[in-house]
Amino acid sequence: MSRSSPAGATGAGEDSSAPPRGEARPTSTRDRILDTALQLFTEKGFDATTLQEIADRLGFTKAAIYYHYRSKEDILMALHMRMHQLGVEALEQLREQRVVTLEMWETLLSSLLDEMVAQRPLFLMHERNQAVLERLHREEHDAQHEDLQVRLVQILSDPSLPLRDRVRMCSSLGAIFSVLFIGRDALDPGSEELAPLLRDAIHDLLAP
Repeated sequence: MSRSSPAGATGAGEDSSAPPRGEARPTSTRDRILDTALQLFTEKGFDATTLQEIADRLGFTKAAIYYHYRSKEDILMALHMRMHQLGVEALEQLREQRVVTLEMWETLLSSLLDEMVAQRPLFLMHERNQAVLERLHREEHDAQHEDLQVRLVQILSDPSLPLRDRVRMCSSLGAIFSVLFIGRDALDPGSEELAPLLRDAIHDLLAP
């Protein structure tokens, strides 16, 4: 006789049916744990946050947290993997292209920019806890990171593209990270004006 799962549990192999068209998928218990941990890891830092604090903020027992995640480190790595998913779909679309044009690259960066702005708390958490993340090692993370990096290098080193275009493509990618992170204390990354202005700057860098 199999053990029944608690309400909201999402165990491996579980078939979660899609919601009716037009309705949002309910937030899973695992996602609620991640969202709460994201807030606490950003506010207090990973080392200063306990599993009990995450459980208390959710109104759970600590045992309920352990049902979904084996450790606080697993929660942090799951949040890190969320970040790596950003832009994956757009990059996968480019995988089908024999040659990536400047127009395709601008479309990719526009999509990536929207996701990064929407998920900025995730990047802030990553930035604050980078030392901890560097101590952790996960083969899944390493494989995904390497795959993305290899694909980007393949695109940017394509000899069929003029060096001038590849320099502008690389510069436009760097512009996103520079503005959102290096310029975070000077440019108000939370401003609604920032994304359109950054999109204009990217367009200028990539203009023929």
